[in-house]
Amino acid sequence: MPESETTELLAPGEPVDLDNCAREPIHVPGSVQPHGVLLAVTEPDLVVEHVSENVADLLGRTAPEVLGSDLRTLLGAEAADQLRQHLRTFGNLRLRNPLVVVAATPHGPVEVDAVLHRVEVGTRTLLVVELEPSTGPRPFSFPNTYQAVRGAVERLNGTHSLTELYDVAAREVRDLTGFDRVMIYRFDAEYNGEVVAEAKRADLNSFHGLHYPASDIPPQARALYEKNWIRLIADVGYRPAAIVPGLDAATGAPLDLTHSVLRSVSPIHLEYLGNMGVAASMSISLLRDGRLWGLVACHHYSGPHHPPYGVRAAAEFLGSSLSLRLVARAEEDELQAALAADATLVRLLIASRDADHTLGEALVGRTASGASLLELVPARGVVVFGDGTWATEGEVPADPTPLLAWLADQPEDVADRTALTTQEPALAAALPGVAGVLAVRLPDDRAIVWLRGEAVQEVAWGGDPHNKAIARREGDEVRLSPRKSFEKWTEVVRGRCAPWTPQERRSVTDLRRRLLETLLLRTRWALGAAQTVQRSLLPERLPTIDGWDLQARYVPAPGGQVGGDWYDAFALPDGRTAVVIGDVAGHGLSAAAAMGQLRNALRAFLLRGDAPAEALRWTDVVARRTMATDMATVVVAAVDPATGDVELSVAGHPRPLLLGPDGDATLQDVPVDRPVGVGSGEPPTHHLQIEPGGGLVLYSDGLVDSRSTNLRAGLQRLVGAFRRQGPGPVDVDDVVRECTDPSSVDDVTILVLRREPS
Repeated sequence: MPESETTELLAPGEPVDLDNCAREPIHVPGSVQPHGVLLAVTEPDLVVEHVSENVADLLGRTAPEVLGSDLRTLLGAEAADQLRQHLRTFGNLRLRNPLVVVAATPHGPVEVDAVLHRVEVGTRTLLVVELEPSTGPRPFSFPNTYQAVRGAVERLNGTHSLTELYDVAAREVRDLTGFDRVMIYRFDAEYNGEVVAEAKRADLNSFHGLHYPASDIPPQARALYEKNWIRLIADVGYRPAAIVPGLDAATGAPLDLTHSVLRSVSPIHLEYLGNMGVAASMSISLLRDGRLWGLVACHHYSGPHHPPYGVRAAAEFLGSSLSLRLVARAEEDELQAALAADATLVRLLIASRDADHTLGEALVGRTASGASLLELVPARGVVVFGDGTWATEGEVPADPTPLLAWLADQPEDVADRTALTTQEPALAAALPGVAGVLAVRLPDDRAIVWLRGEAVQEVAWGGDPHNKAIARREGDEVRLSPRKSFEKWTEVVRGRCAPWTPQERRSVTDLRRRLLETLLLRTRWALGAAQTVQRSLLPERLPTIDGWDLQARYVPAPGGQVGGDWYDAFALPDGRTAVVIGDVAGHGLSAAAAMGQLRNALRAFLLRGDAPAEALRWTDVVARRTMATDMATVVVAAVDPATGDVELSVAGHPRPLLLGPDGDATLQDVPVDRPVGVGSGEPPTHHLQIEPGGGLVLYSDGLVDSRSTNLRAGLQRLVGAFRRQGPGPVDVDDVVRECTDPSSVDDVTILVLRREPS
């Protein structure tokens, strides 16, 4: 069961069954295994407050007789003094276990291993003393543990592959402990286990290669494995010895046995082992960075098996050495993978700065750098979105655009899925043949997405991992979990891709971070190019017209974006003066380039003598035939300097403002055609008269329309600004400052043509 599914632990005494075993408070079982005796005593007087009820089997005194007595009375003066000296000498008792003492009992002296640790009980601590009598030969003591396993460690260090390392570790632990079977058991990311090596009695069936579901070791059990690295069950069929009293008098809580070597075992786990035919069991935790990644699992079948504490300590040391060796090997492999990924990443970043190609073309085009996104992250295909299109490498669905909408809804900039059909069914339906995705979101609707197909996998389980559901379905008389059948059960896993590794996620996260710098550079390049284009197309100077004042201003959008605004003014062949303002949709280099083409086309038609409406009609034809994705709003006025007559034509642009000689300002109600590029083919013509002292104002929508100001309010603000100017010269800069909305994201362009008074 995944850790996220666990809830509050069961209350003391609440029955444990198949449905709630993952909530069993196994750190406070209230009992111990009977191959030893537990005493919880006060310090410094060493008076017994808790004792396991089997104490009479070892010390010849009942639990009521032991409670309240001190260790000197219970174990004898020599053993008690030896224990006191040990407590004064060593701070961390768990690092100096066991202390071998000779207990004075009614049956004579008995040599025992005293395993010590302290436990918090409310605001105080108790010393827990666990006594295991000596059984059989005692080959190791604490000082010579390393010597006992030195040869084994050397053999571990001499291995050249993980498989060899696992095999050597299994053999060495079996030789050390004498168990019938020793397995190296490795977890995957979801804590399903796999037997990757075993050393066993010749007549036993092999478990090598079998898998076991995560539910076999519930989360709270895994947490204890991370704290207590070795665990012995000397006799699976034991009768638990209760701790007396069961609850602390001051706190009302049971004694915490997290670090107890005698701690009793969940009855569900004992049944599980019994169903496997196991009579005794021991496990050694394999850790990486304090987290459980595997176990050395030891099973005995011929009867109870009680390796002395010294042997277990030596096996634990061997397990720690194995963990260190595995961590070193894993870190070495990860380092090599990271170095290879970094080398690929550098080549990709070099390619991404190719200004002659779009980002997508640069990343998947196998440029001179030789880099490939599929080399960075192996996959069936990869797609790079950007600039309104996409570029691909490998096998990619014909229409990958649903990925963009899905990625936009993800809370993180890097997202992955390994089973689309169950995790994202709507996306899976839109991407046939794709089982998993790894996606990186970039600014401005850019993204990179790797795609993997289905990786059909046959998993050999040690029994049906789904049999808890079978037990529920078939009733109480069927009890399959803890499983009674451990026959090999093969499951075909479909609908999933090969998992995305932590290294692959790190690589794409690093790629995203570095590409943000590239995108910033590309934006600067595009901005610089667009500004160069735009400056080159705006008039260097405005024409001088006798009796008239002509002023124009262009203010780029905030943030340095370059848009498609332009203005123009020049003399026509018939003596009139043409004044123009246009606005190409969009921003950036493409908008600036389109603006240049339309500006030059319109200027050419006007200079050949076309009237404003006719020039707009032909410019619309040019846009339709050569610039299919571009459109622009334009206003063109041909002004007779002698009379003040104005011939005007408007294509989708804001209406001009007519200034009166008395300071009045009026928006003109003129007919407006559709924008250039989608025009009607017959733009209308309108005539105005500029009186002496009056004028004409042309402007782009950036001056009057913004996110926080609607068009109507912006027009009223513009009219008001010119009315406040009154008769006489107009300060165009004041008008721009007064009318431009700070929240505007568009260019601002204005042209004012003022006729001098008579």
